[in-house]
Amino acid sequence: MEIVYAAERASFAALISEHSREPVDPVDVRYRENPDETGSFYIDWKLHHYTLQPGGRLVRRATLRRVRRDVD
Repeated sequence: MEIVYAAERASFAALISEHSREPVDPVDVRYRENPDETGSFYIDWKLHHYTLQPGGRLVRRATLRRVRRDVD
């Protein structure tokens, strides 16, 4: 079965809402194409980062966290 999503905020917001089980406002969603894989998108919502794979699977991406070091 081939799954196709329209590259629009409302579609991505619905996917994230289903995945996170909380309401997602489309205005808060940012997305861009994944240059490494055709039909894949990077999706950001608040502090959460996801990859939508071509088969329709939404995967949470790991994020790098900066370590704060106080310099004396």
